[in-house]
Amino acid sequence: MADFTSFNKGLEQLHISLNEQQLQQFYHYYERLIERNKVINLTAITEYEEVIHKHFLDSLSLVLWKGFQGEGKLIDIGTGAGFPGIPLKIAFPELEVVLLDSLNKRVTFLNEVIADLGLKNITAVHGRAEDFARKAEYREQFSLCVSRAVAQLATLLEYGMPFVSVGGRFVAYKAGGAEEEIANAQPAVRILGGQMEEQVSFQLTGTKMERVFVVVRKEKQGDKKYPRKAGTAEREPLGR
Repeated sequence: MADFTSFNKGLEQLHISLNEQQLQQFYHYYERLIERNKVINLTAITEYEEVIHKHFLDSLSLVLWKGFQGEGKLIDIGTGAGFPGIPLKIAFPELEVVLLDSLNKRVTFLNEVIADLGLKNITAVHGRAEDFARKAEYREQFSLCVSRAVAQLATLLEYGMPFVSVGGRFVAYKAGGAEEEIANAQPAVRILGGQMEEQVSFQLTGTKMERVFVVVRKEKQGDKKYPRKAGTAEREPLGR
């Protein structure tokens, strides 16, 4: 029998209410994650309580940003093992979600999870953000783009902003102490047609970890030359 005590406590602090089916979906997600992690590298965090806090609750902390409505079209770029996209989908079924990752083995895992949990209106796709952002069915088609991927903010912005519709937002999950990184990304924000809207700082529930959401609003259509070809955004961040 799964113990949801600490999970429920964290959910309560986030003012999120889940039913029994949703709780069981999270637990089956955890089981599948650990099982597949023995075969392919999905996460270095495997202890149940740590997964709850550092993956599940961290993903769901997006509710601390007042702009999050729990609906609309969301794309999660560099999703890895499905964070934050799958936890957000479980907790907020009205979201229409696309999970994008460049490693096919991870996408196979994500599709297994989606099928196992019976999730609807969520797809996992294999490819690079630089390529998918040029496809008409993806470019500027999402009200919200999120990323918890490990990359400099200026790089993430070039990957993510082209997916965001005008008036939508790009939200980067970042560790605390990212002030210099945020400042360095200001030129990229302008170049990509955005405006830095706010930063939401918080302590991750059940831990001492400082976190921050960097929220960028899409003010105008982006230049079609962005994103640049694969690898360029990492080697030569915009504005540097």
